[in-house]
Amino acid sequence: MPREGTGPDFIEALARGLEVISAFAPDRPTMSLTEVATATGLARPTTRRILLTLEELGYVRSDDRGFALTPRVLELGVAYVRSMGLWDLARPHMERLVARTNESCSIAQLDGSDIVYVARVAVPKIVTLAVQIGTRFPALQTSLGKVQLAALSTEEVERVLAQPTRSGLEPRWQPGPAERDAELREVRARGWALTDEQLAPGIRSVAAPLRDGTGRVIAGINVNAHAAETSIEWLLEHHLPLLLQTAGDISADIARRDEVPHLTVPATP
Repeated sequence: MPREGTGPDFIEALARGLEVISAFAPDRPTMSLTEVATATGLARPTTRRILLTLEELGYVRSDDRGFALTPRVLELGVAYVRSMGLWDLARPHMERLVARTNESCSIAQLDGSDIVYVARVAVPKIVTLAVQIGTRFPALQTSLGKVQLAALSTEEVERVLAQPTRSGLEPRWQPGPAERDAELREVRARGWALTDEQLAPGIRSVAAPLRDGTGRVIAGINVNAHAAETSIEWLLEHHLPLLLQTAGDISADIARRDEVPHLTVPATP
């Protein structure tokens, strides 16, 4: 996050507050004042004021061990999902897909070179990496990321992937430009993407794009399985047709929603 903005309207204090929130992670859910200051590079007095402000607003709590985020932080991400209306449209379709596959289903969107999960219906299973709303992974090594990268031009792919990942994860598959481009061409040609333990051991998934009424890819939806339990053949022969049907149904609902006229009521003088 930039510490200094590019225009006169940039609010540095807000940027610093968001940076403090982002400093907390699964490996450091509770931190002392000094640890937060070190993680963000902010001065201790500045860090203290930000933490106390966030605590007063209900986003941070403190005790003898230090500072920690509260569940209220989730409201920031949920506000984004709700503003899109995507969850309300997708949920019944995702639940039907999960019932038919007995596998977890997720929707994610591109954010720089990462994907961020914005909707999920999970089946309790032991997997290598835990996934929840807000989880981010490197896009290129996920089926959800591939279907969205494949919708971009070569120049856009280069620009997006040049941005550093913020996932904190080192993926197994590290392709060169030629191998990467060949993979995305294949995804673009067939309309879906597969990943087989390219992100981490044991994770196998297939994804399809979600489109708006203009045909623009706005997200990806997947079915993911454990490699030891589900073969690639079963994933492609059984789960993929159901996934493609689900993606088409959700995309159709998105298009219908976008066609509904929106009435703007002028403010009363």
